[in-house]
Amino acid sequence: MVMRRLFTNMGWLLGGRGFNAVLSLVYLALATRTLGLDGFGQFAIIVALGQMVTGLANFQTWQFVVRWGAGEDGPAEATGFAIALDLLSVVFGTVLAGILVLTAQLWLPLPDDLLWITFGFCVISLLSIRTTPTGLLRLRFQYAKATAAEAVQPAIRAGGAILAWWMMPTVTGFILAWAAAEVAVAVALWVVAARQEKIDLSRVNLREIPRDHPDAWRFVLSTNMSGSLTIAGKQVMILLVGSIGGEALAGGFRVASQLGQALVSLAQTVSKAIYPELVHAKEDALIMARRMANIALIGGVLAVVVALLIGRWGLTAVAGPEFAGFYWAMVILAIAGAVELVGASLESLLVSAGKAHTAFFVRAVPTVLALVLLDYAIDWNGAKGAAFAVLGSSALAVIGFYVAMLNMQQIKISLAAPTPTRSDSDSATEAEHRL
Repeated sequence: MVMRRLFTNMGWLLGGRGFNAVLSLVYLALATRTLGLDGFGQFAIIVALGQMVTGLANFQTWQFVVRWGAGEDGPAEATGFAIALDLLSVVFGTVLAGILVLTAQLWLPLPDDLLWITFGFCVISLLSIRTTPTGLLRLRFQYAKATAAEAVQPAIRAGGAILAWWMMPTVTGFILAWAAAEVAVAVALWVVAARQEKIDLSRVNLREIPRDHPDAWRFVLSTNMSGSLTIAGKQVMILLVGSIGGEALAGGFRVASQLGQALVSLAQTVSKAIYPELVHAKEDALIMARRMANIALIGGVLAVVVALLIGRWGLTAVAGPEFAGFYWAMVILAIAGAVELVGASLESLLVSAGKAHTAFFVRAVPTVLALVLLDYAIDWNGAKGAAFAVLGSSALAVIGFYVAMLNMQQIKISLAAPTPTRSDSDSATEAEHRL
């Protein structure tokens, strides 16, 4: 029953991802062919900066709603806590965005006329944070409704790209289309979630959940840092590629990443589908995570083979011939995506078991190492070197998740082993005397 529901939920999520992927190809083709390598590089840097700020500031509030909203009192308390954290994210992220944009010309290849649109995109991305309504829908396993609401984003993005290509074929035009899609999907998710659960704004505070759950803040900080590493780490990579190699390299790496690491989106989909099930099925969580990892391994290998066989044609067909030189970077990033796909269920297992801090440290060390070595990697082999840095980071992280899972299994086995009590020992001693 649980596995059937899990695969059903994954089916809805993957269906949404498939719809998103098809329309993303439309958006990507229009943007790359209209803006060219340098212009698309500037576009990629602005988007990456906005997503990095949002990733750093955003708390993974959907996990809080799922974790603490399933009790008898319902999700009202958890939702109020999550909304309060979202508001905190907007304030902190806006300050961070201001600092980064003011210093952008010191480290990013962006012209003066794009700085204000960059800051505006960062603020809109922060105001469009939507993890709380997503959590409400996942709590009730309403994946079909969530998928329908999330379909608004690629539809608006593709429609906006067509308008930008026709009426404003500039970096600003495509950024406005992207921003409109962010706002639209946030509104859609909140509307659907509010119809599913009553949103009680009087419960918006940072006190109730920590009062009832003493480990709340540790869980909040751990999931925030883990989410920041997963989301912002990818964007930081693109920003540093642009900072070190210029906007052309950033644009090519972005295209290679978007096509090659489509599997990372798949990994995040698997993680989002399996996490609520792991929270509810504590007894079988380890078996479920291992089974999903095995299935993911098969899917990852197949996807890498597809990237090898038709990746060069895909790059040229979608982005144009000037992006064909990033084929091997795309293949390497596809392998990294396959590795992430295998590790998705293992990472979710750690978080669902209350080991979010362990998941963070396992993810943090390889990510920081990859960022530190990025300059050397680009000097060594350009975009392919940067892709190898991503692959190394993903491989080390998944190995760490696997080792942590094995340690959890050993702990469970030791806890399950019967421990002789004092009376048992006394009985054994008396038996020996009788013998």
